Amino acid sequence: MRVTIARWKSGAESWQRRGVRIPGVAILVVALGSGLSLWGAGPDYLHEVKPLLAKQCVLCHGATTSKSGLRLDTAAHAVKGGVNGAAVIPGQPDASPLLQAIEGRHSVVARMPYKRPPLDSEQVAVLRRWIAGGAPAPDGETPSSDRHWAFVAPRRSPVPEAGSGRSNPIDAFIDARLEKEGLQPSPEAEAAVLARRLWLDLTGLPPTSLELSGFLTASDGMRVERAVDRLMASPRYGERWARWWLDVARYADSNGYSIDGIRPIWPYRDWVVRAFNADLGFDTFTRWQIAGDLYAAEGTDAVVASGFHRNTQVNHEGGIDPEQYRIESAMDRVSTTGTAWLGLSMGCAQCHDHKFDPFTQRDYYGLYAYFNSTENDGHGASDYAATGPVLELPTDREIRELGEWELELKRLERAAAGNGGTPDEASKKALSAWKRKRPVFMRTMVMRELAQPRETVVFVKGDFTRPGERVTPAWPAVFGGTAAGGKGDRRELAAWLVSRDNPLTARVVVNRLWQAYFGRGLVETENDFGTMGSEPTHPELLDWLACELMDSGWSLKRIHRLIVTSAVYQRSSQHRSDLAERDARNRWWARQTRLRMEAEMIRDAALVASGLMDGTLGGAPVFPPQPEGLGAFTQSRREWVVSRRGDRFRRSLYTHLQRSTLHPGLAVFDAPDTFTTCTRRQRSNTPLQALTLLNDPAFDEIAAGLARRMAALTGDDGVRLGEGFRWVTGRSPDSGEGLVLRRLLDSERVVRAPDPWRAVARVLLNLDESQTRE
Repeated sequence: MRVTIARWKSGAESWQRRGVRIPGVAILVVALGSGLSLWGAGPDYLHEVKPLLAKQCVLCHGATTSKSGLRLDTAAHAVKGGVNGAAVIPGQPDASPLLQAIEGRHSVVARMPYKRPPLDSEQVAVLRRWIAGGAPAPDGETPSSDRHWAFVAPRRSPVPEAGSGRSNPIDAFIDARLEKEGLQPSPEAEAAVLARRLWLDLTGLPPTSLELSGFLTASDGMRVERAVDRLMASPRYGERWARWWLDVARYADSNGYSIDGIRPIWPYRDWVVRAFNADLGFDTFTRWQIAGDLYAAEGTDAVVASGFHRNTQVNHEGGIDPEQYRIESAMDRVSTTGTAWLGLSMGCAQCHDHKFDPFTQRDYYGLYAYFNSTENDGHGASDYAATGPVLELPTDREIRELGEWELELKRLERAAAGNGGTPDEASKKALSAWKRKRPVFMRTMVMRELAQPRETVVFVKGDFTRPGERVTPAWPAVFGGTAAGGKGDRRELAAWLVSRDNPLTARVVVNRLWQAYFGRGLVETENDFGTMGSEPTHPELLDWLACELMDSGWSLKRIHRLIVTSAVYQRSSQHRSDLAERDARNRWWARQTRLRMEAEMIRDAALVASGLMDGTLGGAPVFPPQPEGLGAFTQSRREWVVSRRGDRFRRSLYTHLQRSTLHPGLAVFDAPDTFTTCTRRQRSNTPLQALTLLNDPAFDEIAAGLARRMAALTGDDGVRLGEGFRWVTGRSPDSGEGLVLRRLLDSERVVRAPDPWRAVARVLLNLDESQTRE
């Protein structure tokens, strides 16, 4: 009994510090009567209970619609109930009509939610424990739609004094919560594991043997900081994080639909790489991608960056209505912008007012108006010609400059011919120099604004053939609408997206960075910061990081460095039985997360291990080997002409992305389909992945390269096997692993395999550890 009372006191103090109302007598009677620690196991109302009720119940029982007079958007409303009385009876879960209806045991009400899948056992358990614990909730709680946390500007909270006492504020926030939950953090990961984690996360490539050795032999406490500085200064950093953003940009090298013609857009991809390497402020990064063509005075890169919104699909089939597809492209831009910068599902308001968030249909078309006045959207190519390092040249100036070059070349040839047909040394040099200056024209797709804006109207029920009331460009009214005296073009929208008046962009960005490093964001629903999304597990840390991003000049490298130099990031990811019981989903970050590597990273790491990687930066997409016949699935069959020499071994970032038939080595490891924006990749585990690593033509070539590299080493088989294992996993094999590999090699020699080392290489590349970031 003393243990129960002590836990009750500790729990009560914890809730009181958060300003939570505690129905003392009821909960104390339940706790004493049951002999159980309800407070110790009770769910967090704001982070677990309220989001669950909002997602499952508030559609029919909220401020807008309250069937049977019942609202469940606050705990007070749930206890008050509707026409049939209270829905929640604190301390009595079995007697609470809410739980009776959810469990399907109410005598009158059908199982809830109505005509939707029932709650799973874990969700029901959360509600049961909350009610049994007295249904506690913060004083003065307001309905989500009245003042949702994500719609209030982030505020920099004081860094907690509790925690590990480390200098990194991230550790102070995380460790303070661990202390409150009574959890101990995991120790730091082993040095070899930490090195591989840092290299993969920051550059997408594993450390070389020399780099790993240097990290492991460093004796002072600054080896992590020095390694981070070197890795973020590497051009490989930009390549790795460009891939993160290209998922959001729905980047591909083809148009989509059944024809799926190849499009010229790779200079946009190369610009993203350069932007990350230069640590271009995310505010400028945003402005140029939303409206770079209108910022042409800031340089060619600004115009190339506007290719972000030319990544929409383009339909060139015969018999289509060009206006329909132009409108669909503009609508895609609204949805993509809402997801990428605001973390909101704006597309839900295309046909009617948003059912959960405070956005009207008029709000949607106010955003749509910003994208409704661009040239040839969705049909035809507003191509942008460029020369040299991608310089602006309209489709007329290109012809003129090329013509001028040819005229000068002919003049020099005539001058040389005037010397009896034998050019003298001065003429030879002039001719040679001028030939080297021949313009090299590349094309990339960019946005272009019409001289006269189109009129924008609301489409009745989202149908473009049913025009409704006229609207002008504006962001959602809940955020203040449009700027006073604004021009109503995309520059206005871009400026608002990265202004202090917008409470979402900075939060959304730092949350996705956190997700990339830990597998899950501080807000788990990284693409839904609305009322139906998850509450942040650490709201103060989320807002602190958002403010830090804005105050640092929107420097992404600043946030990357803060995260990877924190003790939280550097912790071991090893399983702990105590956490499996207390925090199975690792919500409080007592340990790191073990993650299956991304599709591109798996192939790139194998290329590094094999010694085959071609590290050339940028340029047109390449065509590594793939199974035959994949081009037969489009209206226009296209042969996949495999790149020769080093190009076939370039980083996967540069692999040609055909929308209709994504390279199978990428698709099987959950690369996005490129049709729509992707803010979080799935991580599956299927037999096809093992078969791909064993039999795919590209991976077979890589295995052959790894085999040759092992066989070429001086020393005995043990040395070769050990080095090959280290190249692939970043550590030495233990005695059992070494024995298994030796037996495999010997068995291959017994059957007289033509290349016994190749079988070993294929096994190494197929190890779970070779595809995992610990």
